[in-house]
Order: sequence, then C-alpha cells, then structure tokens
Amino acid sequence: MNSSPTELLPNHLGGQRHVGTGAGTTLFDPVLGDALVRVDATGLDLAGGFERVRTLGGSALRALSYRERAGLLKAVAQVLQAGRDAYFALSTANSGTVKNDSAVDIDGAIYTIGVYAKLGEALGDARVLADGEFVALAKGGAFGSRHVQVPTRGLALCINAFNFPSWGLWEKAAPALLSGVPVVVKPATATAWLTQRMVQDVIDAGVLPAGALNVVCGSSAGLMDALQPFDGLSFTGSADTAALLRRHPAVAERSVRVNIEADSVNSALLMPGATPGSAAFELLVKEVAREMTQKSGQKCTAIRRVLVPEALYGAAAEAIGARLARVTVGNPRNESVRMGALVSRAQFDAVQAGIAQLQRVAETLHDGRGAALVDADPAVAACVAPVLLGSRDPDAHALLHTTEVFGPVATLMPYRDLDHARALVARGEGSLACSLYGEDDDAAADALAATALDLAEVHGRVHVVTPAVAALHTGHGNVMPQSLHGGPGRAGGGEELGGLRALNFHHRRAAVQAAPTVLSRLTPPTPSAA
Repeated sequence: MNSSPTELLPNHLGGQRHVGTGAGTTLFDPVLGDALVRVDATGLDLAGGFERVRTLGGSALRALSYRERAGLLKAVAQVLQAGRDAYFALSTANSGTVKNDSAVDIDGAIYTIGVYAKLGEALGDARVLADGEFVALAKGGAFGSRHVQVPTRGLALCINAFNFPSWGLWEKAAPALLSGVPVVVKPATATAWLTQRMVQDVIDAGVLPAGALNVVCGSSAGLMDALQPFDGLSFTGSADTAALLRRHPAVAERSVRVNIEADSVNSALLMPGATPGSAAFELLVKEVAREMTQKSGQKCTAIRRVLVPEALYGAAAEAIGARLARVTVGNPRNESVRMGALVSRAQFDAVQAGIAQLQRVAETLHDGRGAALVDADPAVAACVAPVLLGSRDPDAHALLHTTEVFGPVATLMPYRDLDHARALVARGEGSLACSLYGEDDDAAADALAATALDLAEVHGRVHVVTPAVAALHTGHGNVMPQSLHGGPGRAGGGEELGGLRALNFHHRRAAVQAAPTVLSRLTPPTPSAA
C-alpha cells in the first residue's frame, strides 16, 4: 500500500484541502485486522465550505453546456481507469472483497460514468431542458405556457453506505455533475479510503472545475445543518437513519430535496410449472447462490427471500445448498477464495445476531459457518459463510419479511399459488428489486408479464429471467444506469439512475407563461429529461 497505517486522509471541500484536527478514526483490513489509514472531519468550516462549493463549483459547472459537462465525465472516467489497479488493491485491503466483487464496485462505477457521458453528449449544447410542449392559455394560442427544467443552484450532498465505496459515489455524482450541480460526498467511515482516493485523484488531475467534486470523511456532524433550501440530499443507508434525516430542519423546514434508499427485503420468485432440473429452476438456483455470495451478501439489492412452489421446497433447498457448499470463504488474496469478508467485525457481529434472530422462526437448510476459512484467522477476520434458512409456513412469521440481514443470508419459503406468492412478496413493504424465473413459451410469457406488472407497484425494478436470456441478463442485484434504482415503502421511496431520469432530481421544473415568440426561444430542440 502507498499509505502508512498512521496516515490521516485529507478532506476536500470548496476547492481547498483540509486535514481534520482530531485524532481521527482508524480504518482496518477486515480480514487481517491491520490498521490502514485514519479519517477525520474535525475542525472543518462546513457552512463556509458548502457556500464555496455552491459559488465556485456550481457557477463553473452551470456555465457549461450538457455536452461540455459530458466531456468532463469522460475525463473523469479516464482518470479512474488509469488508477484502476490501485483501487482494486484498496478495495481488497479496506473492504475485504475478492477481485470479481471489487470489479462490480469499481468497473461498475466507471461504466456508469461512461453511460452518463454519452447521455450528456446527446443533449448537445443546451443549458436548459425542455419539459413538455407548448400549451395554449388563450384563444388562438396567442398566450401560453411551457415547462422547463433548469439546474438547481445548490449542491448535492451524497451520504453513502459502506458496501459500495466506488459505485455508490459515482452513481450519485455522475448525474449531478452532468446536471451542473456540484457534489459533496460523505462516504461511510468503515470503507472511506477508496472513495477518498478516487475523489483526490480526480481533483489532482484537474479535470473538473475547483469545488465541483468534494469529499468529507469521518463524522457526519454538521453536514445537514449546512444545507440550504436549494440543496439536495441523496442518502443510502438504514431506515432508522433515513427517518432522522427526514426530521432534520434542513428537510422539514428548509425544504431541502431528499432522495432515500433504505432497507429492502428483496425477493426471487420461481413461477408455477417449474420442475427440479428444469431451465427456470436452475436459473433461480444459480442466481440465488450468486446473490447470496457476491460482495458477501452486502448489496442492498441482494435476494433475501426465495419463493418456490410448495412441491419444490425440498428440491430447491437441496440444490441451493449444494451450490453454496462449493463456495470457499476467507482471505481474498488467495486465488482459491470465492467470497471474502464483511466490511468489519461490527458488521460480522450484526450479521451473526441477525441469523440467530431469524433462526428462531426458521429452519436452517444450509450453514457453511462450520467450514474452515482459507488463509484467515476466524478470531480476527470478519468472514461469515453463506447461510440458507427456510420456513414452510411463511405466513406465520412477519420477521421473515421485514428483517434484512445484510450478509450472505437468504430464506426459502413455499407458496400455494401465484396469488399467495404475490401476497408474500408484498409483505416486504416495498423493495428495490424482485426477480421472476419462468420459461419462454407464450403462456409462460403471458404469466410473467402479468406478474411483473402486479409486482411493479411494490418494487423499483422487476427482473424477469427466462432461458432465452440465461447468458445475457444483467443479474437480479446488478444496478444498471439505464434502469431505475430505488423502491417504494421501506425501500425509501426514492429514485436514482434510470438514464436521463436521474437528472430530474438535480433540476427545478418551472412553467414560463408568455407569447409563443418568447416561449420558442426558451430552449433549443433537445431531448427531455422527463
């Protein structure tokens, strides 16, 4: 590593570099237990720094067209691509991830930036987005109205979770920067190193205007207090923290726009008619095992509930368990390891407690925790092997539908018919993603489409997998920038990504009423962000 264990990482705010004045919080390797670096935000003038972000970074970004800001994103992607090897090393050290899981975070981030660069290029030289057509308000159309979307003059405060220190940063920052809105990112402390390094590399490269991209590592104290009415808050984390943020005066009194992604007990549903060994059955088994183990189950979109027809409960338990039994867990530096660690011993304790809680109402179908870790000390490493639970009476236990254990844990449950399955899925009270597994014939396609629409009201995304897309689908838990990310109810009620839809959060919609000769000059002919 390039940093000594005692290095205190600097913050960057409003075009200035700040080193915290406190002792700092130490970040650790979750496998080896080694101290890595420290982060601290003590002594930062957040109010003054935020104002510099708005005036310095915001003014510079808004002076550019969407095409020009797209060029900035391309340059950012090039900087990150050049640092890719170093980022993988940081991910292994600070997050305990195997190479493939680091790629989901790092390469997924670079890909997302590239998508928004292309979208911005298509918007051309405009600085304002059209929203709808001219609407006459007087006879003969001599007076009317047009709606436009203009970039907000505030900043975007992005408070991120610990599981995706790279992608979590850039999936929020890319749409904001393309919109002309400067970003202040507050990464989760436990895995802040990768976020801080990426931001510092981009700032050092000078590819963005000063103050456009900012990072504050350490305590979040004072961040919400520094927000002003035209700022935006994008938060990913627990429902409890989200509730506190919604009650903060910045949101409740100053009307700061807020987007929340919170807890989510996502589902996978095997459609009726499947049989053990059938294509749909095998696709479900494969995807459940992958979702339980990718990023050690630390994905907000991971499958937590697996619904199968009653007659297939035993076969599904056996097949999923057999796949999980082949997963080697331990030190991600060992090439034989397929699943690394949770991000910390604190998360390790939380996952173990969550498993014990669910085991009070569910049977244990597979428990890999008895196997020895590879090249890792179980007394030090935050490694938890996959655990598959099950309940033959999922109607009786609300806990199964409302408890998200943020690790390699899922619960299998049988359903009687599709109406019963839909009811069970809906007991999750709103989720980010649900996946359906069925066949390709016309009757199956009709049932899949109808079920997808039925479940759309309680999900941000419904992912349908059939044999025709077995080698092509992007995965239940993979968030693609072209599709919506978010969900209703307990999932937070927010929306991110979804192509140009992501720009809506960073724009203000206004109606301009005037004569057609004036309204025709408001915007050039460009695609809408609606």
